Amino acid sequence: MKFLDQAKVYIRSGDGGAGSVSFRREKFIEFGGPDGGDGGRGGDVWVEVVDGLNTLIDYRYQQHFKAKTGTHGMGRNMTGAKGADVVLKVPVGTQVMAEDNETLICDLTVVGQRFLLAKGGNGGFGNQHFKTSTNQAPRRANPGLPGEEMNIWLRLKLIADAGLVGLPNAGKSTFLAAVTAAKPKIADYPFTTLHPGLGVARIDAREFVIADIPGLIEGAHEGVGIGDRFLGHVERTRVLLHLVSALEESPAKAYKTVRRELEAYGHGLDEKPEILALSQVDILDADERKKKLASLKRAAGKAPVLLSAATGEGVETVLRALISVVEEARQGVSSAKAVDERWKA
Repeated sequence: MKFLDQAKVYIRSGDGGAGSVSFRREKFIEFGGPDGGDGGRGGDVWVEVVDGLNTLIDYRYQQHFKAKTGTHGMGRNMTGAKGADVVLKVPVGTQVMAEDNETLICDLTVVGQRFLLAKGGNGGFGNQHFKTSTNQAPRRANPGLPGEEMNIWLRLKLIADAGLVGLPNAGKSTFLAAVTAAKPKIADYPFTTLHPGLGVARIDAREFVIADIPGLIEGAHEGVGIGDRFLGHVERTRVLLHLVSALEESPAKAYKTVRRELEAYGHGLDEKPEILALSQVDILDADERKKKLASLKRAAGKAPVLLSAATGEGVETVLRALISVVEEARQGVSSAKAVDERWKA
């Protein structure tokens, strides 16, 4: 299945049905009077979160959604039927934005959550409503009110507990594959990961969700490389795992590059609790480990974890640190303070 995290769609609710002009005509009834029914209300446009979806790919192939018009009223005081609704089914974590792609309409984070995007027009009154003492046989009825129409943006932000950040080829996908059942593409060239991936990690009979996004490079906030468009998928996370590859000539420079991009992106990403790890350390000898570890520690102001997803070194340490922050955040404890104290210790 292809991944799509943003789509623009046009929606329109249904018009109300017109009221009816009708008179009662029955044998032996001399003064039947008006009996025109009201028109039915137009269909509404809803957005609903459903389980089993993790992409907005359906909205690449269909971008126009129109609810049905209400049925016209009929004689014998019969009101027209309501027009059929349209329901846009989206995955958990979808935001609905106005046409400017900046104004938030709703944020859908729970399966089953529904939101009314466009209300159908009311049906028109039939001529029975216009009868007065001086006008016993009105020959007028109201047309139905028009529905609402608008262009909206659907923007998906994956819901995960922990997010992986780092430069391309920092070992994020390898780590995700090692600790979860996810099967991301892994290769030794930059930007192997082209779209976000999710996996469920388990440690000490506890589990949490990890999100992997394409790597950042210098200037990503200006659109360099893949850019920073996928950073939205780690906005909802409780903690970031920042991986710095041991293959980097200067781990300190690599760390600062990613931190600058997080700060430039904003939305509080640079303020999230961060677990720092020097990854792919299985390729280093003891002296190189010590040298690069010291360089990264000076740049970050905290001690990194030595990590190798290939050999398993440091994997459990990282997972326990992540789940600890996640559970504290779930319980309402200040996770930022907790992670700082943990790494100082």
